[in-house]
Amino acid sequence: MSDNQHQDNPNQDDTTHFGYETVSTRDKAQRVGQVFHSVANRYDAMNDLISMGTHRVIKRFTVELSGVRAGQTVLDLAGGTGDFSMRFSPLVGDSGHIVLADINDSMLKVGRDRLIDKGITGNVSIAQVNAEQLPFADESFDCICIAYGLRNVTDKDAALRSMYATLKPGGRALVLEFSKPVNPLLGKAYDAWSTLWPVAGKAVTGDADSYRYLVESIRMHPDQETLRDMMQDAGFRDCKYHNLLGGISAVHVGYK
Repeated sequence: MSDNQHQDNPNQDDTTHFGYETVSTRDKAQRVGQVFHSVANRYDAMNDLISMGTHRVIKRFTVELSGVRAGQTVLDLAGGTGDFSMRFSPLVGDSGHIVLADINDSMLKVGRDRLIDKGITGNVSIAQVNAEQLPFADESFDCICIAYGLRNVTDKDAALRSMYATLKPGGRALVLEFSKPVNPLLGKAYDAWSTLWPVAGKAVTGDADSYRYLVESIRMHPDQETLRDMMQDAGFRDCKYHNLLGGISAVHVGYK
């Protein structure tokens, strides 16, 4: 099956992918929601475990690519537990603003509590939103970042179009996501490592099925070139991507 065939297409027989399983488009959002309700409280601990801490370096690099500066407005989309909002907050300062947005209220509650614990309250607000239909005015944000969230969206093309609409002219969008390793040997090693994630998920969170879905969703996600083309089709210009960890993750950047 080609990577193009891996893309969710909600208009084709009203079905889409939930990991390797084919489900109705109506059911996917609910089932993805159940996954993140289940893992929310131990999400960050599991990130450290399954990435062996590398996610912190990857996130730092992504923030550097954002070019965010004082006074700007940033949408941290699918921001979950608030990792990126915490990084963006000091960059935009008191004159800027961050919107931490996610479709899952359990993840947002964890993110809100983490931000409060860190004393970050003055320039961050919380919004429960659907990435496919962002409820913000056009040209609202200088930067939109969606990290490890696009693969869980049913209609990825709709989400990218909505991101483009709410971005200011000259603004940039960053899509950080698991991708396809460029070295076949690395790919095989990564596949072997990721098969252990459900085992770790069972041990740490008591939930193997959610991490089995996460592994499958990674493998069904479009590769680097396909995602770049999708961003261009949504209207973004000068789209490029940076492979991280040999392509295990990639951050795509596009401009309005």
